[in-house]
Amino acid sequence: MTNLIAMPLVLPILMAVLLIFLRNYRYVQRVLVVVTLLVMIGMSIVLLQHVHTDGILRLDFGGWQPPFGILFVADPFAVLLVLIATIVTLFCMVYAFSSFSARYERMFAYPLMLLMLAGVNGSFLTGDIFNLFVCFEVMLLASYALIALGGRTEQLRESLKYVITNIIASWLFLVAIAFLYSTIGTLNMAHIAQRVQEVGPDPLITTIALFFLIVFALKGGLLLFFWLPGSYSVPPVPIAAMFGALLTKVGMYAIIRTFTLMFTAQPEITHQLITIMAIITLIAGSLGALAYRDIRQIAAFNVIIGVGFVLLALGANNEAAYAGAIYYMMHDMVGKAMLFLICGTMIYLTKQERYDDMSGLIRHYPLFGWMFLVVMVSLTGMPPFSGFVGKVMMGEGLVASGSYVSLAIGFGASVIILYSLLRVMLHAIFGETMIADENKVKLPKPMLLSIVALGAVSLYLGTSAEMVLPYVTDAARVLADPSIYIEAILGK
Repeated sequence: MTNLIAMPLVLPILMAVLLIFLRNYRYVQRVLVVVTLLVMIGMSIVLLQHVHTDGILRLDFGGWQPPFGILFVADPFAVLLVLIATIVTLFCMVYAFSSFSARYERMFAYPLMLLMLAGVNGSFLTGDIFNLFVCFEVMLLASYALIALGGRTEQLRESLKYVITNIIASWLFLVAIAFLYSTIGTLNMAHIAQRVQEVGPDPLITTIALFFLIVFALKGGLLLFFWLPGSYSVPPVPIAAMFGALLTKVGMYAIIRTFTLMFTAQPEITHQLITIMAIITLIAGSLGALAYRDIRQIAAFNVIIGVGFVLLALGANNEAAYAGAIYYMMHDMVGKAMLFLICGTMIYLTKQERYDDMSGLIRHYPLFGWMFLVVMVSLTGMPPFSGFVGKVMMGEGLVASGSYVSLAIGFGASVIILYSLLRVMLHAIFGETMIADENKVKLPKPMLLSIVALGAVSLYLGTSAEMVLPYVTDAARVLADPSIYIEAILGK
């Protein structure tokens, strides 16, 4: 069973290598991609159930016992995110079958998307801080190629900003790891946490923690998101959807994991700083969502709002807030992928990028029009969709900790999300249609299927919360009590 922990990393890498040799066989590539992702989803469900019943599992590579070797750790938080990431990737791939041209499919788009997923899953599962850097780089190297795939002028311009920013962040990551190793003498996350607890509050360790915070904030879009709106709006639609759904979540995961496990000695400094950064991110993201009429930019700023909202949980620092953050992260991965796919489809149907240049899409595409309503309601946090459950749980945690300012700003951002998307719906979805019957563009079924499927996942997460909550509660308990993670890796 423990070997199953490595499969979310190993399987997509092996399939990506195989697909390189099948670049001219489009339909073979599609079948292999779908089969691989379905197998990974099945494995993730089995692994999640096993972790729920038997506790945290680990895989020691080469037989080296912690803290000396490299290891993967399957805890409920990591496995939940692996499962949702794989589901989102599956539907982005299905959308790509109708979205990508034959030229794109021969340019190794599918292998690169699988490699990016491998890096994302590896980042979630690793129990070693240096291996986290390695998995980050696997994910980023694939994303460097994907953002520039096609070679349009705006892609090259934004890819330059994206690549330079992440190279600087990666260099800072290495420097932070070097400082941490020279101070603590280990790279195993559980062992780092144990030694930090032994040392207690220490200015040097707190400084290193702030160094890591800068790195993960750059990669996750927490306050330092200047690169994000442009970078997420230029790739092809399914790639942009994967970016919006997955990339920032890795940075958010890294912040939550390190500051609930490793850097817990001085929360009055680290956690409060994260809260301030999250509040500013929420405000800035809300202003950006209101300022633009380009639907891709609106979607990108909604990603930023999600980052700020989830990381409010660290200021509350209790199990209820962490449960809300985990549930909301799962919802946000599904919702943001759906939003990007819908926005890309709107551009495909109208050849316009501003919502005030579109009108009446629901007249020709009724199901698609109602799907926009679904994603708007879900991202706003209304029942019966998944955003409602996460926001209620987050609200309970913020109230329990007395974080009323965070509560007001976080829920106020929901009103901004509603207004920013309501403008789009009233202009572009409803109203008199601008498309004559003879100029109507056919909406490919795989595109619509992917959007409807993501909407169904969001509805399932909202209506079947009692089935999902036990796993989320397990994950939140590990975050609130790091000794559970430490004992599972190092023993008592």
